[in-house]
Amino acid sequence: MTSVLEELRPKAEAFTALRREIHRFPELAFDEHRTSEMVARKLQDWGYTVTRGLGGTGVVGTLKRGTSGKSLGIRADMDALPIAEETGRPWSSTRPGLMHACGHDGHTAMLLGAAQHLAETAGFDGTLHLIFQPAEEGGGGALKMMEDGLFERFPCDAIFAMHNMPGVPQGHLWLREGPMMASSDYATITVRGNGGHGAMPHKSSDPLVAAASLVMALQTVVSRNVDPQQTAVVTVGSFQAGQANNVIPGSAKLELSVRALDPSVRELLRQRIHTLAAAQAESFGVKAEVDWRPGYAVLVNAAQPTEFARGVARELVGAERVNEQAPALTGSEDFAFMLQKVPGSYLLIGNGDGAGSCMVHNPAYDFNDDNIATGSAYWVLLARRFLAA
Repeated sequence: MTSVLEELRPKAEAFTALRREIHRFPELAFDEHRTSEMVARKLQDWGYTVTRGLGGTGVVGTLKRGTSGKSLGIRADMDALPIAEETGRPWSSTRPGLMHACGHDGHTAMLLGAAQHLAETAGFDGTLHLIFQPAEEGGGGALKMMEDGLFERFPCDAIFAMHNMPGVPQGHLWLREGPMMASSDYATITVRGNGGHGAMPHKSSDPLVAAASLVMALQTVVSRNVDPQQTAVVTVGSFQAGQANNVIPGSAKLELSVRALDPSVRELLRQRIHTLAAAQAESFGVKAEVDWRPGYAVLVNAAQPTEFARGVARELVGAERVNEQAPALTGSEDFAFMLQKVPGSYLLIGNGDGAGSCMVHNPAYDFNDDNIATGSAYWVLLARRFLAA
């Protein structure tokens, strides 16, 4: 009996070429016009009912077989990043300052490979919704598609998604029940004082010194307020103040990235950051304003869909290549919002550690094309098992 992976391997070359074509023409959030049109056209050619324009540039391809009322959703992301590519690959980005530095080109190609094979071979009974999402990279494209009625128009009993992971052996599959990816919130803290001459600091209220003290105080939120058995991150990624060495500025600005794997910890971080900003500012005789911007939710994988996805992984690549309860990650993913609406699971496929497999969001990163066959085969097998004829 031929395995699904053996069925897909002969098609990998064509979908590798497609992945590299997407890579050459990266598009930012909500600007994925070329990519989404290519996706829609191919799905139509293969017999899918295609819906364009969800969330702006999102595409849904629907394929129904048999008479079952069961339905399955599989999602891939399409957007690139504002990073100048440094891979030196023949298929490098043709658009200066833009590149697929997170592997969304590969995710799209894997799902398209599965789409073609399922259209040709069927082997399932029910309705399959393939969701090609825009704007995962901070744009909240999942929410935009949902606001456009994604799950009302395309009901799903369960939904799944996959992301590549550098450093994990190529083709290995990592799954996890429960919190898998962190929430991501962002804050701008503006400290306002009274500027003046650097030679006479006693005649000023120095916001720079207050902001510097606040940077250090913020490090205690994780070390002294969060349960040591919980996970949290508070990163001050930007500190901007002043322009001259003899001028005390009137204000200073901090930019924060805040992450947690538990909603209660997420709320604790928000409260403590607000409290510390106000208290530190008052102690220096200045004022602090916190502009808090909620981002992505904690991504939580449901128990039953995750156990189902583990079984598919074991069947496809063997138990020795599957991590059934992998470590959670402090990166964030807007698939979290879809999982709040529909039970499902998010898994990782190893990108290896060879050339191009530095961490994502790096100008030297590239998707590992050896994953095209494995990723496509995983989706084919998952669809066949979930929508068993």
